Amino acid sequence: MSVKGTIREIKIRLEQDEEVSDSFLEALQTDSRAGVRKLATSYIKKREARRREVERMDRMWRLEREYRRQGYQAIAGVDEAGRGPLAGPVVAAAVILPLGFDATGLNDSKKLSPEERESLRVRIERDAVAVGIGVADHRYIDEHNILQATYEAMRCAVADLSPAADCLLLDAVEVPELFLPQHPIVKGDALSHSIAAASVIAKTFRDRWMTAAGEKYPQYGFEKNMGYGTPDHLAALERWGTCPIHRKSFAPVRERDEKSRYLA
Repeated sequence: MSVKGTIREIKIRLEQDEEVSDSFLEALQTDSRAGVRKLATSYIKKREARRREVERMDRMWRLEREYRRQGYQAIAGVDEAGRGPLAGPVVAAAVILPLGFDATGLNDSKKLSPEERESLRVRIERDAVAVGIGVADHRYIDEHNILQATYEAMRCAVADLSPAADCLLLDAVEVPELFLPQHPIVKGDALSHSIAAASVIAKTFRDRWMTAAGEKYPQYGFEKNMGYGTPDHLAALERWGTCPIHRKSFAPVRERDEKSRYLA
């Protein structure tokens, strides 16, 4: 038995209707045409994916709702980008999102494509209550170590917020000398929209910084590797040595410098 309509007509109907009746889907699943049954299976999978995404988006507001019930109003998510690279700064961002912010597609920045991150950056910067940026450069990293540099970048990002935050949600860290209520959350960039927004802002800011560095130091491919220790970057270090923005305290860079001094 077949549902009325050609396969093309049924496909168009399914594409146009986000929700169709269960009875219609059941009819499609028992249709004599394999193409129709395939359309039904694909639609059901997509509908289930949409349902899971709606649930995920709602769960990612849970922490913000909880702290609002406790009386906090300006809840800032804080996250960083660039702890692991061999070159460039570590960057932190703090973001206060408004009630009703359109968080469609927002997630841990590492799970997003560059295009998705850039689209989200525009939306966040346009609609956020406040966005703060903090940067600790390679010199600070070498002098104080990467953990202390990360803390400093986060303190600077929070201080850059206007209006100021009254509560912080952070991705698995608690920052010394930051005198606000802090709530470290393991895997927070996947559990809080505010932290995920900060992750996107920090990542896109740092990527733009490293892309500019790639124009200044083209032999290292910073615009592609963002300073991480990729095979091409390590090969460039071996060939060209270090440049001014390399982190001299990181082992691959330090070892290359030591080798250069030995050969000299």
